[in-house]
Amino acid sequence: MAPRMIVDTLLKNNTISFNECMIQVFSLHFFGCQEILILVLTAVDRYVAICKPLHYISIMTQRVCSVLIAIAWAGACVHSSVQIFLTLSLPFCGPNVIDHYLCDFRPLLKLACTDTYVTNLLLVPNNRALCIMTFIMQTFFYVIILHSLRNHSAEGRKKALSTCISRIIVVVLFFVPCVFIYTCPTTTLPMDKMITVFYRI
Repeated sequence: MAPRMIVDTLLKNNTISFNECMIQVFSLHFFGCQEILILVLTAVDRYVAICKPLHYISIMTQRVCSVLIAIAWAGACVHSSVQIFLTLSLPFCGPNVIDHYLCDFRPLLKLACTDTYVTNLLLVPNNRALCIMTFIMQTFFYVIILHSLRNHSAEGRKKALSTCISRIIVVVLFFVPCVFIYTCPTTTLPMDKMITVFYRI
């Protein structure tokens, strides 16, 4: 999507086919959800490594890690498939112009020629709950990790903090915008007017 966005910013007539738009929606949510779930798995991994160091090898075996990664892939596939299913169920009757820099579910809702109330209700557990629940889970694990550091030596605390602080920064930088974008009502989402690259479906 990034090369396409760069090219489109240089062109005056930015058009995209419906199929390409659906690929963008699927890709955006597939890789976004996968990143969210992998961030949760890294929080679990750090929790086991810091809070249960003697059992780390027996708990986080290669098979367990493979199963967790497979669950992240499957969860991302289900999440993005729901996005595609909800988008394909909407009727579009024009003008199909998105005031946004890429195809996403929220801008497409504004183009639908029908009432999107039910679709918005389906969007709540699929997008908003995913962001909020995973953010709460990660916050829970990192709070436990930071609380358990009181019992470690100064060197142990420094080593644990050096491995966790970068992950905590990534979680904050990733989830704060994500929660803000997907928990705000559609009518008040400020991102819709930030970049005006028009796509015609």
